Amino acid sequence: MNTKDLIDKSKSGDRVSQQKLYTRLNAPMMGVCIRYMKNTEDAEDVLLEGFHKVFKNLKKFTYENEHAFFGWVKRIMINEALMKLRKNKEIQILAINEDLDKEVDVSPLEELETRDLLKLIRSIPVGYRTVFNLFEIEGYSHQEISDKLGVSIGTSKSQLFKAKKLLRDHLIEKNQDYGS
Repeated sequence: MNTKDLIDKSKSGDRVSQQKLYTRLNAPMMGVCIRYMKNTEDAEDVLLEGFHKVFKNLKKFTYENEHAFFGWVKRIMINEALMKLRKNKEIQILAINEDLDKEVDVSPLEELETRDLLKLIRSIPVGYRTVFNLFEIEGYSHQEISDKLGVSIGTSKSQLFKAKKLLRDHLIEKNQDYGS
């Protein structure tokens, strides 16, 4: 059954279609949630809350194509993750460093396995990790991050700069540990 048919049947309350839609989106959305949360349990909570909102608001969603639907669900998951971080007061944006025009080279990232990269990203402080995910992975602008997190654009840039620096430092340390 295609995604549009599953959505249409799910809108009418068909539990089997809802389960199929959940099964189809579960793994990629868990990947989104786990990038933001410190542990798997919190990511699972975000995922479940996110799907609750998806099914609650599905009647309001107008299907254009599968890509648009996937993006809509992904935005819900990201917003749920940000709300959980705010609720737990985990987003603590650190001091602003306005000297942010220089880029940090994180090229060793290309050699990492996906799971190693995820582990590395999850190891940095939550404020850095959140901005890094929103900017580098999700493609949000600093203005959009500023609006979503309620911080200045300078703070968003600072957090990204510091995240990249920490990632680079961790990579250098990891390479030294392996004798590279």
